[in-house]
Amino acid sequence: MARATQWECDVKPAIRYSIWTLVTIFVLTGIAAPKVLPLLHASETTSGTEKGGKEKGGAGRAPLRVSAVVVQPAVFAETLNSTGTLLAEESVELQAETNGKVVAIHFTEGARVRKGELLVKLNDADLAATRERARYRKQLATLRERRIAQLLRQGVARLEEYDTALNELNVQDAEIALTEAQIAKTEIRAPFDGVVGLRYVSEGSFVNAATRIATLQRLDRLKVDFSIPEKYATRLRVGSPIAFAIAGGDRRFQGQIYAFDPRIDTTTRTVLIRALCPNPEGRLLPGAFANVEVTLSQLSDALLVPAVAVVPGLNEKNVFVVKDGKAEQRPVQTGTRTQSTVHVLSGLAPGDVVITSGLQQVRAGQAVTVIGETSS
Repeated sequence: MARATQWECDVKPAIRYSIWTLVTIFVLTGIAAPKVLPLLHASETTSGTEKGGKEKGGAGRAPLRVSAVVVQPAVFAETLNSTGTLLAEESVELQAETNGKVVAIHFTEGARVRKGELLVKLNDADLAATRERARYRKQLATLRERRIAQLLRQGVARLEEYDTALNELNVQDAEIALTEAQIAKTEIRAPFDGVVGLRYVSEGSFVNAATRIATLQRLDRLKVDFSIPEKYATRLRVGSPIAFAIAGGDRRFQGQIYAFDPRIDTTTRTVLIRALCPNPEGRLLPGAFANVEVTLSQLSDALLVPAVAVVPGLNEKNVFVVKDGKAEQRPVQTGTRTQSTVHVLSGLAPGDVVITSGLQQVRAGQAVTVIGETSS
């Protein structure tokens, strides 16, 4: 009996406390429910209304405002730009053919010279003496040949003696010619008309075949060497015109293509081309950098669009055109690009309206409104 009484004292009060707690919760819930449920229902209704409004507004979103151009045929000169170098039509470094000491310089730096004009003279005293000796020997050989020829006609001399005398005379002629050729090597003459450059030797200098004496340039016409991609090689011909400007100048000069390198550079996949241009005033100098423009063709009905309208893709290029108030994506094939326009070869037709602004937001099928429309 003592144990039962202790259990009743410990457990029954705890049970009674739990029951009263549950009853209290049920009572409070019953009182608050009529007030809380309408609020929750209103919150759900408001959320649904806002969501529906957003979906409704998305479906009725205003058209995207864009600028556009109307594609129209236009005259277009298809050109190709390249870089090149100016070269003298004829250019040579003046060097001696033999060793010797410079005894005279007959040119002024930067002066014009004529073909064959003597520019530099080397010492030839020993060669001149050799030539003089050969001339005296020739005189003796000539007298001997004449005497034996007279005796041969008289029947006194033999034919073998005359052949020997004639051969000696010919040998002396050859000796004189050889010496004169050696003397000619001591004279440096202009191989063509041109302008002589700065000299690098003085009188008394000892020179050899490797010594640089000066340069000679022919400047009345210049060569222009430049390269073009191999795909354009068949579109140019000998006689095709070119235009170019040099660095630091705004004047444009004209020239004509006159030769092609008959091979394609396998490293750069380009073809080397050479043109000629007149230079009567001497304003152009060899070695100058040239920005070259070559005209490939002249078109009278080319379709041009602003360069910003062309959107590059992975394997193609596209433009967006306006059709029935919506944006339509068109793949195009492009040709020559200028600073502001692109020549479209296919994919567009005259009268197409090409979008030029908002291209990052435009999507195919999207409603658009053109706010600024011009002609291309």
